[in-house]
Amino acid sequence: MGGTLHTFRPLLDPAWADGLRTELAWLSTTLAQEHACTSRLSRLLDALSRLSGTAPLPPARGESLPLDGAAAQTGSRAAGARPHGPAGSDPAAGVRTGTVDGEGHTAGDGVPAASAGGQGADGTAPAVLADGHGTDHGTPGAGAGTAGGIRATVTTATADRAGRTAGSASGSGALAVGAARAAALLERQLTLARTRAHSAALQALGSSRFHAVADAVALLASELPLGPAAAGQATETLALPAEAAERRLLAAVAELPLRRAAHPYNAEALFSGLGAASAGEAQDAPWHEVRRLLRLHRYAQEVLNPGADPVLCHAGILLDRHRDAAEAAAAAAAAARTPRIAPATAYALGVLHADQRHEVEAARFAFQQEWRHATTAVPAP
Repeated sequence: MGGTLHTFRPLLDPAWADGLRTELAWLSTTLAQEHACTSRLSRLLDALSRLSGTAPLPPARGESLPLDGAAAQTGSRAAGARPHGPAGSDPAAGVRTGTVDGEGHTAGDGVPAASAGGQGADGTAPAVLADGHGTDHGTPGAGAGTAGGIRATVTTATADRAGRTAGSASGSGALAVGAARAAALLERQLTLARTRAHSAALQALGSSRFHAVADAVALLASELPLGPAAAGQATETLALPAEAAERRLLAAVAELPLRRAAHPYNAEALFSGLGAASAGEAQDAPWHEVRRLLRLHRYAQEVLNPGADPVLCHAGILLDRHRDAAEAAAAAAAAARTPRIAPATAYALGVLHADQRHEVEAARFAFQQEWRHATTAVPAP
């Protein structure tokens, strides 16, 4: 209703239209804050959960994995069919020694890892000798060749991968804790903002200002204050303000960097990411203005053609996503400015901010594609 009053203001009493539009804007903004905080918190928590999720890495091409389960039993049976070497060089011991410690050394099931490079528990030489890189050097003695043929191969790539996994365990744990603390911080801040917005909405609904707005809207059906310009034919009279709204929309879209937005992963939305908060707002402001003008244009078309589908409806949805992602990124940046937070928490919030700015960039890319296909439905002014 406020958008319609803005578009068709020349046909109405200007003072009345401006006053009612101001009150409607106040009411809609007040009532929308609680829902905005709820959806923003849900968006950020979902993004944090997605960004902090870990999946097991697939084995690299050509990488040999240690035998386990049925494969190990099959290897043991194959070892029993072959001739044994001297005492203490049991070929099946090679199958049992498939574990790799964090430093890349190989040890048997019954042999402590500390004694893997020396002697076994019974004083004999170990079945597998491995250097610091996890390379299998075989078993010394006469039975070394027999045992080496049925042992599970522990390649250098496998040992390096095990070392990387063990070395990154503490780092990934710190990042997981940072993500959890970032989620708690965002939930605390946005829940407080939502509570305040809820209280403000309750106060607004119980105020005399709200009842005055409700009374003014109820009188519109019988006492619409029209201006002198509304004396002409309805079709021509309504078409002029609608065309003016369309021209404003086309002029605003022409100012957008659509040529750059047509290139995916152009990183424009990340410009000035470490600058002041006003820098990001200045970059997003033209897109927010196009979103507002697009809504006004849609409302004007609905007045002219009540039974027609809204023009550029999907483009408006994409700009809504752009606004939501930009506001979520601003909330993450505001949380990162909290004093005395842990470095892991700040890092998680920084990754979250970059993720939401990438969502902003994706929305811009999708909008320029939609605009290019949908402008045929918008006649030239």
